[in-house]
Amino acid sequence: MQKKAHVKWVQRAKLLIEGLSVDESAIPLSYTDCKFGEWFYSDGQKLNALGNMTCLGEIEKAHVTLHDEYMHIFKIFFVNTDRSFFSKLFNTKKKITDAEREIAKEHFIKLQPASEEILEHIGRLERRLYAIPQSSFDASITGI
Repeated sequence: MQKKAHVKWVQRAKLLIEGLSVDESAIPLSYTDCKFGEWFYSDGQKLNALGNMTCLGEIEKAHVTLHDEYMHIFKIFFVNTDRSFFSKLFNTKKKITDAEREIAKEHFIKLQPASEEILEHIGRLERRLYAIPQSSFDASITGI
C-alpha cells in the first residue's frame, strides 16, 4: 500500500513548518495528486470489488480533511499576495512572520488526527485483505 508515501507527505509538511526549505511541488495540494491519492483513486478503488470495504470511505474522508488543512498551511508559505513587484520578479522567498508560523502549526495540529485516522484505516484495510483467500482476491480484482 501507499502508507509510506502518506507518511512522507506529512513529514514534508512538518519540515516546512519547522522552517526547512521544501519545494512547493513536494507536497501536492490536491488529495488526488499526492502519491497516496494517485494510488487510492486508481488501484485502491479496485478493492471495492471485494465487498465490505467501508474503511475505504473513511480513508477518503480523512484524506480530504488532511489536504483541506494543508491548504491553509500552503497559503501561508506559498501564496504571495502582498509581495512587491521586485520580490516576485526575482523570486525571493516569502517572509513568514512568527504569527503566521504559529497559525501554520495550529493547522498542522488539526492535520495530524486526520493522518493518524488514515493510517488506522489503512491498517484495518490491510488486516481485511490478509484475511481474504487469494482465490477470492484474484477473482474479484480480475473479474474472473
